[in-house]
Amino acid sequence: MRFVVVTGMSGAGRSSVMRILEDDGYFCVDNLPVSLLPTFIQLTEDSSEQIERVALGLDIRGGRTALKEAAHILKNLKEEGYTLEILFLEASTPVIVKRYKETRRIHPLSSGGRMDTAIENERELLADLKGQADFIIDTTTMLIRELKQEIDRIFVEEENFCNFYLTFVSFGFKYGIPSDADLVFDVRFLPNPFYIENLKPLTGNDKEVFDYVMESDKAKEFLGKMKDMLDFLIPNYMIEGKTQLVIAIGCTGGKHRSVTLTNAIHAEFENTEYGCKKEHRDIEKDRLRNICRSQEK
Repeated sequence: MRFVVVTGMSGAGRSSVMRILEDDGYFCVDNLPVSLLPTFIQLTEDSSEQIERVALGLDIRGGRTALKEAAHILKNLKEEGYTLEILFLEASTPVIVKRYKETRRIHPLSSGGRMDTAIENERELLADLKGQADFIIDTTTMLIRELKQEIDRIFVEEENFCNFYLTFVSFGFKYGIPSDADLVFDVRFLPNPFYIENLKPLTGNDKEVFDYVMESDKAKEFLGKMKDMLDFLIPNYMIEGKTQLVIAIGCTGGKHRSVTLTNAIHAEFENTEYGCKKEHRDIEKDRLRNICRSQEK
């Protein structure tokens, strides 16, 4: 039997994960009293119905004391030989605040005070549980469909999982640097397809533009150096407990060079042990802006 405990920060997606696992055929129980954990696990293992997949949700609603008790109970159960997997979901404080504001819900620990303070308090209370986690997923930049893909990959397809997620983002400097970027690279020194008549209307997703940019020796050397630097940085970030890295690559308009390099570096990492995705933030903005200008005329 596969027994998964789903926990983590309020607003990080625990309820969504429980729904995903339920759709995947897991028997799901949400917010069971902590004191009943050992009994519940024993009952599911002894059940005549041969339950193969169970997911149990734990969150702050059980109370501060219950969380500490849960960490202690789960540790003891593992030591006694029970097969438990702990999935911990987290997200950045600004993103959690934004999610609560959008849904107009109240954080369980806010009690009329500041929400960001409540979130940091919860982060401290969950430190022991996070330390025991078998899987840690940072949902800060994840869409629901991306979260589902990751959950299915771990708990349905049973692929290997690494607690580190890479997000590569192309952008245009004239539209601003992505606010959540951990590393920012400027590729405006590379040959610009904007000045080539037949390439100007295309993007870095088109082979003609990709080949034009990557034929440059400077582009090839830059890609190699960026790959080497990330190979060095990622293991060291992981040692420090970081679970996500957002790498932003920018050119003037976010359409040609940045898209090309984002696609190229993503291809270097997409088949590694790390979770990996790419996003082209500004790829359509020039076209949309031109449409608006023509309509105004």
